Amino acid sequence: MNSSAKGDADQHGLAGRFVDGPHVAAPDQAEQRLADWLTDLAPEQAAGIADLVARFPRARTILLGIAEFSPYLFDLVRADAARLIRLLACDPEAHLAQLIERTGRDVSAASSEADVMQLLRRAKSEAALLIALCDIGGVWPVMRVTAALTDFALASVQSALRYLLRQEAARGRMTATNLDRPEDDSGLVVLAMGKMGAGELNYSSDIDLIVFFDPAAPTLAPDIEPQPFFVRVTQALARLLQQRTGDGYVFRVDLRLRPDPASTQVAISTESALHYYEREGRTWERAAMIKARPCAGDPRAGEALVAEIAPFVWRKHLDFAALADVHDMKRQMQTYRGQSEISVEGHNVKVGRGGIREIEFFAQTQQLIAGGRHPELRVRPTLEALNVLATSNWITYEARDQLTAAYEFLRRVEHRLQMIADEQTHTLPDDAEAVERFAHFFGYESRDAFASELVAHLNIVQGHYGRLFEGDPTGTAKLPPVDYAAGPDDPRVLDHLGSLGFKKPVVVAATVKQWLTGDYRALRIEATRNAFVEFIPGLIDGLAHAEEPDDAVAAFDRFLQALQRGGRLISLLSQNPDLVALVALILGAAPRLGDTLARQPQIIDGLIDPRFFGAMPDQKELSARLAATLKDADSYEDFLDRLRLFGQESLFLIGARILSGTVSAQQASVAFADVAEGIVHTVHGLVTDQFAAQYGRIKGQDTAIIAMGRLGSREMTASSDLDLILLYDYDHEHPDSDGERSLHGAQYFARFTQRLISAFTTRTNYGVLYEIDMRLRPSGRAGPVASRLDSFADYQEREAWTWEHMALTRARVISASPELRNRIEGIIRGVLTRPRDAAGTAADVADMRRAIAQEKGEDDVWDLKYAAGGTVDIDFIAQYLQLAYASQKPEILSVSTLQVLDQAARSGVLPQAEAEVLRSATRLYHDLTQILRLCVSDKFNPESAGENLLRVMARAGDTPDFSTLEARVRETQAEVRRVFLALVGGR
Repeated sequence: MNSSAKGDADQHGLAGRFVDGPHVAAPDQAEQRLADWLTDLAPEQAAGIADLVARFPRARTILLGIAEFSPYLFDLVRADAARLIRLLACDPEAHLAQLIERTGRDVSAASSEADVMQLLRRAKSEAALLIALCDIGGVWPVMRVTAALTDFALASVQSALRYLLRQEAARGRMTATNLDRPEDDSGLVVLAMGKMGAGELNYSSDIDLIVFFDPAAPTLAPDIEPQPFFVRVTQALARLLQQRTGDGYVFRVDLRLRPDPASTQVAISTESALHYYEREGRTWERAAMIKARPCAGDPRAGEALVAEIAPFVWRKHLDFAALADVHDMKRQMQTYRGQSEISVEGHNVKVGRGGIREIEFFAQTQQLIAGGRHPELRVRPTLEALNVLATSNWITYEARDQLTAAYEFLRRVEHRLQMIADEQTHTLPDDAEAVERFAHFFGYESRDAFASELVAHLNIVQGHYGRLFEGDPTGTAKLPPVDYAAGPDDPRVLDHLGSLGFKKPVVVAATVKQWLTGDYRALRIEATRNAFVEFIPGLIDGLAHAEEPDDAVAAFDRFLQALQRGGRLISLLSQNPDLVALVALILGAAPRLGDTLARQPQIIDGLIDPRFFGAMPDQKELSARLAATLKDADSYEDFLDRLRLFGQESLFLIGARILSGTVSAQQASVAFADVAEGIVHTVHGLVTDQFAAQYGRIKGQDTAIIAMGRLGSREMTASSDLDLILLYDYDHEHPDSDGERSLHGAQYFARFTQRLISAFTTRTNYGVLYEIDMRLRPSGRAGPVASRLDSFADYQEREAWTWEHMALTRARVISASPELRNRIEGIIRGVLTRPRDAAGTAADVADMRRAIAQEKGEDDVWDLKYAAGGTVDIDFIAQYLQLAYASQKPEILSVSTLQVLDQAARSGVLPQAEAEVLRSATRLYHDLTQILRLCVSDKFNPESAGENLLRVMARAGDTPDFSTLEARVRETQAEVRRVFLALVGGR
């Protein structure tokens, strides 16, 4: 090839088309990583890559950015240098099409399931790297990227299913007149849902599928039962696509959008499905079906099924109940957020305020309303829907353009987040430094430059979304007019309350009448009373959906009685539907928070504070707030009261943030721990000084508090106890204190520890601060309440059981002098990094798990901690990995379960497939546990739980309804238990 032709080819190749790239912030380190890799290559491959990056500087920038910011993509780059050279030189559009076509042909000719899995996974790796390069380099616009991802997903599902059906035909279980298309006339329909159905898959997306079958399909052999057959094929399809092997996976498959997934098989008959949609189908399922399209299986049956479902989705006449459902969808999606500035750190660009889901909902709700009468609105892609809405005068062209720009920007953010580690994440990092690093990967020079553009888009989306149906902002237009002032004497009031689900309508009616006619101090001013009357219908409707509606009304009554001055607060509630909804949610879904609010109504001031919906306060800010709260305390008792009030307000506000969806479970866990840690440190200092004033000090004395359990790992919930150990040291030559009432060594510190515990547990006017558990100290209940440092070290070295060392993996010094802290941390690290027999450790861990199962049970799926495959399984896996491998790989040590899993995968002691299962499960369990600890005092029972709580839980689990959540939890627990048995054993 002459130089002119070569140059022309170069410009058409991928490397010559790059126009964008990351901002490489640490070029020396990235250069070194790249150089180290090139050194390990064959000379001709290293020369080929060096030539490409020399001629195309942007290709070099992209490779350096990948080396610096994306472990996943850098692994793909390093795995096959020839593939990288091939991709950089290719025409990306043609190459992807050829890859898809070739893979389909090879799968068709494959002789075994293992060959099929390998072919699909290797093709996925090549497609993933190609598409990422086109995205990062600005070669393809974002919607071309989503289309490419979807095209590959469609081809993968079709190829895998055809292979399986050919296998079934070969076994004589079905007939196939055309082995190239065995799906024809099979009656098997695979619907692609969500983003796959709309051609909008994200970079690390799951694929949402629903599988239907026709029991009367003519191709089944006469002796084959349809349902078991199609269920088995569906399970095999999911396994071919999502099972992790040495070559990775193709796509994670989610089959939970089918009707009632908690109680139905993974493949459902078309007759049963149509009956369900006709009788029980919900509005969210109508919205989901907007994007549904047949993607594999029998094409004629697929089109017929979509046509039969269409009347369920597209109603010709929108009745009042359907409009109310749309309002309910919006209210359920609303997360009761204030109008304050959006926080960038920790923001979820999918479901967070101003995010992708709000744009999708903006389009889908209007499609549902008008699509029955206006067929042109029945389009799947979000941007196409916005365009049709604009051309049909449902929205302005300005709204279309602004939402389109925001959608494209947010989808690019989403893709770049997922490219870092190939995780299905939508959440920006929690701290500014990590966001700065992400901004560099996204091509920005600074965190602030990225944040400015992000927040501008989020605010625009929120503005348009907030104006949707603004004629009925609280969703109360559908509420029938009821004269609550008539009280229990009016049967219409009782019938209405009974229909809402109140078990004691007479009592509730009397209470509400009392609100309207009674002499409540907070309602004595006429303007305040009038404002209060306005929002009673919406409040009653919200409380009716509570877990315990009657109790929620009683809690609100206590709250109202306790209010001293309610004018400002009642006016604010009547004028701010978001806050009305939040208070109704707190009192209804979370009785524990409701009781706190009723006892201490002044803590609601925190909801009005503009900082409430901002970034979560860090330890420094919490310490400042705590110091301000305590500075005017004029006695020890006043000090304890103020501490309790500060703790209760902090826990209440964090809990309200969890319920409102404005803080992640991980952020809440850390915030709960930060509050507890600040209080413990403060109490430690106060009790030390107070005790010394009474008994003096011992020469050289020093005390430290070690946090264990959930406080140690910073994974606390609203109901967590504090697991603490107190260690001390002093000059052993002078063991007596110098006060008038002198105490000797161990006696001094034992009494000191009892004083410390009582500071937390003594019940004052403001209740108990925290329950304290010190059973994790050496020798447990049989040992002294406080341990001398050398005794602690000797016990851990010589006497402690494996389970005590498991607990020690979460030990964290939270209050001590720097010198004592260092000594304790050295002792703990020495214990955890000593060599251990991995098999013996695994046996001990498995024995411990069996003992807990016998004591606590493990069959209740909603006992997320103790269920088989629950939190304890994951905790034990993380603790086992640390004890077994820390001697060789000390970097694995961390008090955080998620960090242990990350480090274990990075260091090679935990397979990536298992790490992903455990990380995903940990996040799901944390999300749900935070809700349950707020809202339920005893065991959670879905049968008796209120609709409000079930909705909150479904939202926390990122599922459309509770049945789908239950299916997800069951599947997750099965996967976690499988990993536990593989790593630790125990059966």
